[in-house]
Amino acid sequence: MNEQSLKSGFVALVGRPNVGKSTLMNHLIGQKIAITSRKPQTTRNRIRTVYTEERGQIVFLDTPGIHKAKNKLGEYMVSAAESSLADVDAALWLVEPNAFIGESDRHIAKLLERSRLPVIIVVNKTDKVKKTEIVPVIAEYKKLAPFAEIIAVSAKQGTNVNLLTDRLFELLPYGPLFYDEETVTDQPVRQIAAELIREKALRLLGEEIPHGIAVVIEKMSERPDGSLTDIDAEIICEKESHKGIIIGKGGSMLKKIGTEARTDIENLIEQKVSLKLHVKVRSNWRDSEIMMKNFGYDKKQMDS
Repeated sequence: MNEQSLKSGFVALVGRPNVGKSTLMNHLIGQKIAITSRKPQTTRNRIRTVYTEERGQIVFLDTPGIHKAKNKLGEYMVSAAESSLADVDAALWLVEPNAFIGESDRHIAKLLERSRLPVIIVVNKTDKVKKTEIVPVIAEYKKLAPFAEIIAVSAKQGTNVNLLTDRLFELLPYGPLFYDEETVTDQPVRQIAAELIREKALRLLGEEIPHGIAVVIEKMSERPDGSLTDIDAEIICEKESHKGIIIGKGGSMLKKIGTEARTDIENLIEQKVSLKLHVKVRSNWRDSEIMMKNFGYDKKQMDS
């Protein structure tokens, strides 16, 4: 790579909960780093992932969905999303293919306008609507503010994702790489493993369990002969009744969560895994700053 011709910079992915930010980011870098779910508020921390090619490097910050906070965890998530705009070079604002612009999106538009960042509005989930329905959506968002561009994509199918990458490289400044070429994320493997377990729980439990679950990796160690990695993890919930649902009849649900999570973790670390899951009750942990910090949601880390 010719360092003088390289472009590099930080790009924040922002939007309401469940608009497809994590799916888009995973597609952009070609690996599964951020967890995805049909439920809102899946992403709780800012996740940095790194895309490197011959033109340079884009460091993506996947942020929690911006929403009205109902507890301390919610406040943490909104702060993480809004503070991510302070130190980036551009922003991707993901929206649904809907011509009606609600209060939440208008709030995000004002945040982005105040940031004075180059902003690309990304109309996602175009695979769910007819092409003719996208034209009025773009027209409505054009009225909001003088943003750099509006691009319609399908993160799920990869439609127009390459165009998005091209436009980002045009917007970013010239400069050296922030990370080496092999880096795809600055997230510790433990944290990604915990998030993969939480993803499986969210998906398999359907609507039975609210978002009051966290996952903590208690132990993660490779055996001396290198044949296996042992992982002990705790799924934290807020009520005894939730614990019963997570475990399931005869431990069936917990086994299902563990089996699916183990496959993803093995793909991540490229090694066989022995995964043991336990369920613990911690009442109202989402309103306890001490417990939140213990479970990996630390306000002090948001600016690091």
